[in-house]
Amino acid sequence: MHRRSFLSAALFTAGGALLGRKALTRQGNRPANQKAEQFEVTKTDDEWRKLLTPQQYQVLRAHDTERPGSSPLNNEHRKGTFYCAGCDLPLFSSDTKFDSGTGWPSFWTPLNDAIRTSIDRTFGVRTEVHCRRCGGHLGHVFDDGPRPTGLRYCMNGLAMVFRPAKAG
Repeated sequence: MHRRSFLSAALFTAGGALLGRKALTRQGNRPANQKAEQFEVTKTDDEWRKLLTPQQYQVLRAHDTERPGSSPLNNEHRKGTFYCAGCDLPLFSSDTKFDSGTGWPSFWTPLNDAIRTSIDRTFGVRTEVHCRRCGGHLGHVFDDGPRPTGLRYCMNGLAMVFRPAKAG
């Protein structure tokens, strides 16, 4: 193969990959023309930006990931509940939180009817976790967690707020 042919083929492949990537949305990597899932809580992009901090917006709405070890929720050990920062839905109980050593708040199970999952193909194939009520990106779930479920819900702290249990 001549050098010019090789370079042309490489550029064509890279350009096609970029165009193909543009055709995918960040929401579960669905094709842009595929109908998005409907959620109980829906807002315009501007409404989300007004409600959330810029960092929360990047995680919940743009499917970003916070830096490992950056969330104060990693060191949250009180009894209580972790809520969606976007719509205030209770997501996880402190009773299921554990230190996974990954740098993100981790849980072995969510609360009933709190989350939904979808396939995320941005870095291989992973299972994305999002809020059942607003669709906000929370993190990913992996099958290397503790008993009894064997699952590790690896969540972005920016996607959640913690409320301690009331004394009494």
